[in-house]
Amino acid sequence: MTSPTRFQRLLLPGFAFNAFVVGGGYATGRELVEFFLPAGPWGGLVAIVFATALWSAVCVLTFLYARATGSYDYRQFFRHLLGRAWIAFETVYLLLLVLILAVFGAAVGAMGETLFGWPTLAGTLVLVATIGALAGFGTATVEWLFKYVTLFLYVVYAIFVCCVLVRFGDRIQANFAAADGIAGWFPAGLTYASYNVLGAVVILPVLRHLRSGRDAAVAGLLAGPIAMLPALFFFACMIAWYPEIGAETLPSEFMLRQLGLPLLYGAFQLMIFLAILDTGVGVVHAFNERVSNFVAERRGHGITNTGRLAIAATLLVGSVFVADRFGLVTLIAKGYRASAWVVLAVFVLPLLTVGAWKLARTRAVSASA
Repeated sequence: MTSPTRFQRLLLPGFAFNAFVVGGGYATGRELVEFFLPAGPWGGLVAIVFATALWSAVCVLTFLYARATGSYDYRQFFRHLLGRAWIAFETVYLLLLVLILAVFGAAVGAMGETLFGWPTLAGTLVLVATIGALAGFGTATVEWLFKYVTLFLYVVYAIFVCCVLVRFGDRIQANFAAADGIAGWFPAGLTYASYNVLGAVVILPVLRHLRSGRDAAVAGLLAGPIAMLPALFFFACMIAWYPEIGAETLPSEFMLRQLGLPLLYGAFQLMIFLAILDTGVGVVHAFNERVSNFVAERRGHGITNTGRLAIAATLLVGSVFVADRFGLVTLIAKGYRASAWVVLAVFVLPLLTVGAWKLARTRAVSASA
């Protein structure tokens, strides 16, 4: 067996976590507007740093606990963490999975309508078909997608940020200078971090490359900054049009129009689609892995690629109707806010209490042996 590379051990979990959180709202800027912009320029930046710290802390504990218990899908993880109450997370995850996929579908639907004049449902169906096709493959394909889409995302964001700073840097500086106070940063950072930190358990399949507790800790610490760094710079760029940009459904599309660079415009829209695709494939793959491991326990082998495709299609069809019914802004503003408290209750609080206690006890026993 080939030994895992340093990238697989230390950086791949962060890339996978980035793939989860970047999604429809982060990539389009809609989440940043919804959660961080109301706190103002400085308050938004403080909230982003706070959310990053929360992500890293939860990822470190999640990765350590997953490795200690050999839990590389979320069903195994929560059976160890919650005992018989693990079914509570199962129910919550299914509901959140439909919500997340609906947000992605709504985002691509809005993009298709804005860019090509398509009916909103048409763009959603394009995304659904692509996610369904890719989710039918195994972990190796998903990891490849995590790696290269994230690299492409970083390159496009870097070019975008440089162009905005050159053209509108004076406006950004002026709006930051005129801003006063950092009120509202705590609830903004906590809410945004809470529902997105679900990604720490969604990406459990990639943690099989970890070889030590140190690997788990380092990968967890890096996961927060890897996932949030593009958002930090993107938010800073948005301040050039503060506060009017808050009314935009697709803030990224608005900013790109102000730049007037057709090549960058096309590359950024492609990046958004690939980022949404990346996240969608990741969450569906996590569910497929959970089902496959469950089937393997009973039959001795997991589900086939055809079975994976059938499961993905079932999840995605339901999500299409949710996306078409509510739209991007409503799903992010109301659906994500509600889900933040649910994730805190069934994942974060049990992990920080029961999980931390069990992990400490296991280490104490190992040290005394």
